[in-house]
Amino acid sequence: MNLLLQVSDPHFGAERPEVCDALLRLAQRERPHVLLMSGDLTQRARPAQFAAARRFADSLNVPHRLTLPGNHDIPLFDLASRLFRPYARYRRHFGPAHDGVLDVDGLRLIGLDSTRRLRHVDGELSDVQIARTAELLRSAPNGALRVVALHHPLEVGRGSERRNRVHGHEEAIREWIRAGADLMLGGHIHLPSVRRLEHAPRWSWAVLAGTAVSHRIRHDAGNSVNLLRRAGDRACIVERWDFRDASGAFELAALNALPLARHCR
Repeated sequence: MNLLLQVSDPHFGAERPEVCDALLRLAQRERPHVLLMSGDLTQRARPAQFAAARRFADSLNVPHRLTLPGNHDIPLFDLASRLFRPYARYRRHFGPAHDGVLDVDGLRLIGLDSTRRLRHVDGELSDVQIARTAELLRSAPNGALRVVALHHPLEVGRGSERRNRVHGHEEAIREWIRAGADLMLGGHIHLPSVRRLEHAPRWSWAVLAGTAVSHRIRHDAGNSVNLLRRAGDRACIVERWDFRDASGAFELAALNALPLARHCR
């Protein structure tokens, strides 16, 4: 895996066309090998919004893709669909909404569905998901970068956002660090951050992405995406690229070189 592009919370139906164009140019220039779309692809889970999200994802022309649903990708006002066919529209455009694994060029990317049809906003991880993910981490190819991705955050950078952590986050962090997770990616709160997670003697990193292209930005965080680059066996570089209105382009805003706990495996 030379380069992974994380696009989270694009909220098609509330997208900014000029930001979509800028992200397409960024992808054409950087040429990522893997695309991770970590949830909230749509604003209200409407068919036209899913179709627009799929067209945009295809236009990025990334060879490998893993897509996850977010809480906005389940119908909110159509209660019959929410209860009995919550992922029908998602599946029609993006395939199965369940957990998935992508193994490609020294990367094991494990994607988890943290949405629940009876939870409007919050996310949840089951005991089965946590245990299965730990096994997938342990069985990763030797030397692979081991990444877990879900929509809801496992950890956050601000105390005021702790209520948004996925239910089951404490057990998941503990078990996945033990199992060798290098990075745990998420979105949902539209607030990018990088935090070190400790569980002696190992550590991992929680990396959140902002909203990629929507107008639903926070007052202190605009549109952004993450680019992850492998830096040998002992580090991963996480770049945050922010959209700048002045230039009409995504520009490099932050760079974190994250040491990996390889020697503790």
